[in-house]
Amino acid sequence: MLTDYHLHLRPDEADTPAAGFFTQDNVDRYLAAAAAAGIDELGVSEHVYRFTQALDLWRHPFWEEQASDDLDAYCDFVRGTPLRLGIECDFVPGAEDRTANLLQARDFDYVVGSVHFVGDAAVDHGGWDVWDRKGDPDEVWQRYFTALAECARSGLFDILAHPDLVKVWGSARPSPECDPRFFYEPAVEAIAESGIAVEVSTAGLRKPVGEIYPAPAFAAMCVDAGVPFALSSDAHLPEQVGFGYETAIEFLGDLGVGETCVFERRRRRLEPLGAAVRED
Repeated sequence: MLTDYHLHLRPDEADTPAAGFFTQDNVDRYLAAAAAAGIDELGVSEHVYRFTQALDLWRHPFWEEQASDDLDAYCDFVRGTPLRLGIECDFVPGAEDRTANLLQARDFDYVVGSVHFVGDAAVDHGGWDVWDRKGDPDEVWQRYFTALAECARSGLFDILAHPDLVKVWGSARPSPECDPRFFYEPAVEAIAESGIAVEVSTAGLRKPVGEIYPAPAFAAMCVDAGVPFALSSDAHLPEQVGFGYETAIEFLGDLGVGETCVFERRRRRLEPLGAAVRED
């Protein structure tokens, strides 16, 4: 079985109103792309900060700029389609109770937890670039993976998105002097203790770093710790659905992983990992 749970029905730009993308025609385009890629189950997980209810969690200026839609209207729309209902929800330190209330009030099939910000600066957004404020890569990486561990331990989420997102810029940002496994270790420990699934995301293949999330060493540590994996493309366009899945399945096979997580109403089961459809 193949899944693609982390995808977005519209681009990230603020001027992409829901009415233009939360349509049956757009869903059909995504479903057709999934069928062509041999994907059995497709789910959507829009960014929580696109919804006005998210401002109860955090009033960051970027969130205030982005929040324009109603979360319940989104849930109602997706439930009227064949898509699984998910959401990508940033971990906001100090807002755990409010986050739990927001998530538990809706009948999601799964919740994707992510870390994009370290403090009020982002690891993957040029407009809020953490590297403009913190020049020390060891400090940035340590803070990022500490936040990732807190995200896992919060118990709020089912899947941990793009777990080493801090590497997204590749050589365009400084690298830490320490062995990356030094940063991975506390995060993997928290992931294993929490039971959360780790996302193998092909989105990194489309980014400057040019590799899958997580890095092979990170993924190997997760395997050793008995962590389950979910598979996603983080598509923002139909043509990105299932992107790079042949590479991802080979990546998992080299690690000895033959199963993937499947979710329904926040219940997880493991299914044998399928084969990607090769594009001509």
